[in-house]
Amino acid sequence: ASRQTDHAPSGWFLAGSKPANYRTGVDTQVLREGLPSAYLASTVQDTGGFGTLMQSIQATEYAGKRIRLRAWVRSENVTDWAGLWMRVDKGSASVGFDNMQQRAIHGSQPWMTYDVVLDVPADATGISFGTLLSGPGQVWLSAVKLEVVGQDVATTGGHESLPTTPVNLDFQR
Repeated sequence: ASRQTDHAPSGWFLAGSKPANYRTGVDTQVLREGLPSAYLASTVQDTGGFGTLMQSIQATEYAGKRIRLRAWVRSENVTDWAGLWMRVDKGSASVGFDNMQQRAIHGSQPWMTYDVVLDVPADATGISFGTLLSGPGQVWLSAVKLEVVGQDVATTGGHESLPTTPVNLDFQR
């Protein structure tokens, strides 16, 4: 008997640029601290894009606050990249985003904890988050937490990563 379900865990859904080339579900064999994990895996070698196991919520509870998405992730044979991601929306516009592409998960990695931290403007309307896998491979997700954090916790994405002033305008370095 398979120890993996073949449908998204309750409250989650499969999406992405090529969701048909991925499968997801709950894995009762790959445990972390005795608890089952969710998995996201490619079904073809040439995926032509990415898949994500995600959910979307209203921003109401987090409006005006800094939030951290923290989860344990394990990877196997990730040839392109994988990561956690979170997006903060105001209507149809994205006002905060980080998908870990600059610090991506590659190859086969043991269980490790990862963070994505974004500010939620007071007028934000929605928050989406999950794990994504670009290209072939498989990732597992465990102990997902979305929590309010203090201003002492640095953000990981969005506009904060931009310099505050122009740099190297004379190309001297």
